[in-house]
Amino acid sequence: MRIGFGYDSHRLEAGRKLMLGGVEIPFEKGLLGHSDGDALIHAIIDAVFGAICAGDIGRHFPDTGERFRGASSLGLLKEAVSIAGNAGYRVLNVDSTVVAEAPKLAPHIERMRETLSAVLGTGAVSIKAKSNEKMGFTGRGEGIAAYAVCLLEKKKT
Repeated sequence: MRIGFGYDSHRLEAGRKLMLGGVEIPFEKGLLGHSDGDALIHAIIDAVFGAICAGDIGRHFPDTGERFRGASSLGLLKEAVSIAGNAGYRVLNVDSTVVAEAPKLAPHIERMRETLSAVLGTGAVSIKAKSNEKMGFTGRGEGIAAYAVCLLEKKKT
């Protein structure tokens, strides 16, 4: 068994779609990033890479690469799961927390769980939403942060 931890944050900006957990969430702002800016998926990717001691998201999907400009983070997650699979591991579970003052995420969590479960290959995906009680950059509505841990299991041969 291997455990990995991931974190990501992105600034909110008008004129962009808000993507979280592979789901478009109706909101007047979206997350700024080289890809689609999905901070939740980016945190999960870092957790997967951390569990197999493979560096971080920037090592595998650099923001200097044109291939990743505007990329779907779901596609990047598929690649990360494949990299873990090639290293001999499969995802058992993911536990995550998204920190945002707005929008309310509760109505979207089940759809995010289903979307992520399909890519991760496990139904054991937990997503929690928290506000930061108006403190810090997330509390001021300047951005969204996400944390994730994952448990990987060595595949049986």
